[in-house]
Amino acid sequence: MGRRILLPDQLGDVFDVHEAHGAGVGRGRLHGRDLEIPFPGLRARIDPDPSDPEPDDPYLRQRRARTERARLYARRMPDSQHISHESAAALWGGPLPLAFGPDDWIAEASNLPVHVTVIGDGPLPRTAGVARHRGRADRTFVTEHDGIRLATPATTWASLGALSVVDLVALGDYFCRVWRQGRGRPTPGRAPLATIDELRAATGSGRRLGIGRLRQAVEWIREDSWSPRESAVRCVLLGAGLPEPELNVDIYHEGRFLGCADLVYASRRVIVEYHGMLHGASWAADVERIAAFRAAGWTVIDVTAPLLRRPDDLIARVRRAL
Repeated sequence: MGRRILLPDQLGDVFDVHEAHGAGVGRGRLHGRDLEIPFPGLRARIDPDPSDPEPDDPYLRQRRARTERARLYARRMPDSQHISHESAAALWGGPLPLAFGPDDWIAEASNLPVHVTVIGDGPLPRTAGVARHRGRADRTFVTEHDGIRLATPATTWASLGALSVVDLVALGDYFCRVWRQGRGRPTPGRAPLATIDELRAATGSGRRLGIGRLRQAVEWIREDSWSPRESAVRCVLLGAGLPEPELNVDIYHEGRFLGCADLVYASRRVIVEYHGMLHGASWAADVERIAAFRAAGWTVIDVTAPLLRRPDDLIARVRRAL
C-alpha cells in the first residue's frame, strides 16, 4: 500500500478544492479516506481520535450537527444567500425539537439539511444537503453572527411556524430571556437576543406558515424562562387554565438564600420544579435545594420527563397543591 501524501498545513481542517489545487494537491488525494465531502467543492479532515466526543444528549448532538454543517456551508455561501430557519436557530444556540430520519431513528448529521434563504428572485441553491427557501425583503432581516450571515433571531423565530406552539414558546423564551441579577445567575446583564415586541412585529409582517401557532405562542413567551422543559411545563399549566407562575424566583427563608425555583406560586407557597438529566454533584445539589424548600414550608411538585408526557397527571397535582 502506498504511503498517504500529507496535506499542506496551510489548508486547515476544512478547505476549498480550488485552494487545495493551488497548493499542489492532486485530484486523487482529495478523495482520500481521511477526508470527507460535506458539500461539493469542500473537503474536511476526519479526526481519527476526536478529543470532543459526541454528547449523550440527542438535543445537544443535533444542535451541534446543525451548527457544524451550517458553518461548513457558509464557507462557500454566495452573498445572495444567508443561513435561515432551523440552521439559524441552531447557530443562535436556540432549542429545537428532535428531528427524525426516514427510519424514525433520531436524525444524525447526514439527515439534517442546511437551511438557506435567498431574498427576492435570485437563483436558489441546488446543492445536495441544502433546504432552499425564498424570502421577501419586507419581512426577512439578516445580520452577522460569529462571521456568518444569517437571519436575525426574530426573523428566524417567525420562519418556524411549522413547529408546535410549545416548541415556538420554548424558542421564543430563549431568544427573549433577560439575564437578570441574582444569586448564582449566569452572565447577569447580558442583552437578550430579541424582545417579545420584535417577535410580535415579525409575526405581523405578512402571511406566514403557521401564523395561528405563531400568534398564540408569542402571547405565552416570557423573559425569565431558563430552559425549554420549563417552558413546556408552563404551557401545560396555562393551557389548563391554571394561574401563571412566576419564573426562576430566588427563595429566601429567615434571610438565608435557599436556591432559585423554576415555577413559583408565591401566595400559595407552591413550587414546581423540572428535573432534567442530573448526574453526580448536580443531582446532590438539587436534592439538597428541594429539601431546603420543603423544610421552609413550601410544597414542591417534582416534574420529570415521564410526568411531562402525562399532562393530565401534572395538571391534577398542581391543581391539588394550589
